[in-house]
Amino acid sequence: MGTEENHDKTDNKTYEVEEMFNKKIGTDMNYRHSFVWPLVITHTLLQISWLIGLYTLLFHEVKLATKIWTFCIAYLSGNGVSVGTHRCYTHKALKATKPLKIIFLFLQLMAGQNSTFTWVRDHKLHHTYSDTDLDPHNSRRGFFFSHIGWLMVKKHPLLVKKQKQIDVSELLADKMLMFQHRYFVPLYLVVAVVFPVSVPMYFWNETLWSSFFVAYCFQYVTLLHVTWTTNSFAHLWGIKPYDKRIQATHSTVSWLATILDGWHNFHHVFPFDYRMAELGVFPGVSAYIIDFLDYVGLAYDLKTASSNIIYKHMKKYGDETGQKMLAKKEKKDLPPQKNILEILLEN
Repeated sequence: MGTEENHDKTDNKTYEVEEMFNKKIGTDMNYRHSFVWPLVITHTLLQISWLIGLYTLLFHEVKLATKIWTFCIAYLSGNGVSVGTHRCYTHKALKATKPLKIIFLFLQLMAGQNSTFTWVRDHKLHHTYSDTDLDPHNSRRGFFFSHIGWLMVKKHPLLVKKQKQIDVSELLADKMLMFQHRYFVPLYLVVAVVFPVSVPMYFWNETLWSSFFVAYCFQYVTLLHVTWTTNSFAHLWGIKPYDKRIQATHSTVSWLATILDGWHNFHHVFPFDYRMAELGVFPGVSAYIIDFLDYVGLAYDLKTASSNIIYKHMKKYGDETGQKMLAKKEKKDLPPQKNILEILLEN
């Protein structure tokens, strides 16, 4: 198990989130993003292909092996993004050996959510300038924009400027990562399209129609929507037990969609914590995967926020739910995440 860290080096300080407060950067609602019509058409076709895949899955004779394969592809590639690109490359919540990095880069390709370089660069901006015009999926522009609309429009000129200024020297120095970035499109076509479609056809004689629309289209678009819930639902609705000043929330929708991995208010306050939540009775499955990778020696230097720092921050900035959690913790000495679930059920 990794060591416990706090990034203030002392428990006498209150941890400060990295998001910007009291700055002039905000959301100019007078600015209107221009649609990029090829992207609009592409994403529209993707949603149509998802509906065809869903219909095929429900009403065609799709083989059980194909259904299992589809779930495995989605789950593995999703964790490649969540554990590898997000926790490891972006937030450095853990370190990975070279073999594990290769796996992460492969799974990011399979997920098809841009190259690791592009994903990390944009996500760093999302955390630093969350819910402003420098955030690629600024939730203050509404649900549709933060969920999918941001991928159909021209980027805000301030965002384009900041993308060129952000320090990505460490990413540029990573030869494997930059190889994936430079050849992303052909690698994506092979790893994310040809591979998942070919396996069912070759090994258990699945039809091309079912392989393409279920193992690729349905799987790919479903994973996209799951990922996007953290940009939309988890920035618009929910509780804020750790910091009521920020937009990120604990969204039940996102938590369920990401298989118990969506305690987003905690994550935005403590982005370096590999758990993305306080481990209680229902921790995110990804945290257990990281623990296993640490156990077998593929991952190391796992980072967590100290309990003292967490509770100090909650006490100072947490919303009413957070204060109830603290009160229950003091009274019953229960794990904080169990308190969250109890409160959600009570409401």
